[in-house]
Amino acid sequence: MKAKLPVFTLGVEEEYQIIDPESRDLRSHLSKIVDGAKIILNEQVKAEMHQSVVEVGTNICKTVQEAREEILHLRGKIVELAHKQNLVVGGAGTHPFSRWQDQPITDDPRYHNIVNELQDAARSNLIFGMHCHVGIANREIGLQLMNQACYFLPHIFALSTNSPFWEGRKTGYKSFRTKVFDKFPRTGLPEYFDSVSAYDNYLETLVKTNCIDNPKKIWWDLRLHPFYDTIEFRICDMSLTVEETMCIVALIQAIVAKLYKLTMQNTSFNIYRLALIRENKFRAARYGIDNHMIDFGLQKEVETKMLIQELLEFVDDVVDELGSREDIQYVHQIMANGTGADKQLAVFEQHHGDLTKVVDFITSEFTKGL
Repeated sequence: MKAKLPVFTLGVEEEYQIIDPESRDLRSHLSKIVDGAKIILNEQVKAEMHQSVVEVGTNICKTVQEAREEILHLRGKIVELAHKQNLVVGGAGTHPFSRWQDQPITDDPRYHNIVNELQDAARSNLIFGMHCHVGIANREIGLQLMNQACYFLPHIFALSTNSPFWEGRKTGYKSFRTKVFDKFPRTGLPEYFDSVSAYDNYLETLVKTNCIDNPKKIWWDLRLHPFYDTIEFRICDMSLTVEETMCIVALIQAIVAKLYKLTMQNTSFNIYRLALIRENKFRAARYGIDNHMIDFGLQKEVETKMLIQELLEFVDDVVDELGSREDIQYVHQIMANGTGADKQLAVFEQHHGDLTKVVDFITSEFTKGL
């Protein structure tokens, strides 16, 4: 009799753009949306560094279906509250034309401290992501899974790419959000650690030497969370639709479950050098799911879509037990119809470079299925 998988709980965080429906520019909500949402949603919503951003987070969910219900509810409530302020909501990794110089910073000591330390790197960090926590009770196992899952980050990232524009320019990247975030310290792919004690020692050293005031200021693409029993995937752009978010969340959960299963069978996935994985991350940022990434085992370029298909085959034996096959199957829709970035670029071309039409597309996609 084969051993059952444990429950890989999920927590999903999304960062939303608050937009003026007339100008299509980002607009400060003056905390009215956040304050209103806290009455209904308690701690599931909070302000972000810029006043035109709202962050939401699900409760701890046992399944992808539970997480979907929560995300639908959260998106719906934020749209409702924004509507009362004559504002609309959108989901993308960057706004197509807003300038960070025009966006006020939230009046909060935490953000004042970050701006004071990082200056324009912080002020210009007008970006929007989707983070996914996967529960792992044993931190030593969590660290092993983090080390192994690092290889798959570019694959997940490629599917999530949704930020081709920056300050009114077509950047040539499918995800320019990561290029903006690269200016922060302690970002990018996670370091390799051979034990939790080595990881904790690293965090303690940074706190003790005043590099950071708390361990949450490790902003890697993937991290063993310093306070929760989770590993947190932070590499993804904010998605256009609930379908895309839940597909990527389901894929992340399946990768963790499959790597856990291998670990329990006393085997593990290969650990590759970060310098190599960085090459695939760059290709994902630049081309999304188009073009090629590197298959390090074969030591050759392979079509990115083929590598993603191989990833689906790799996790296939855990998907039914997780109950997420339907959500993961949506990967085929993304590969056929393009990522959020591809869709934004198509609207841009159809309307002869009119970025207001791209914003209209982003806000209309956000409410799909609500």
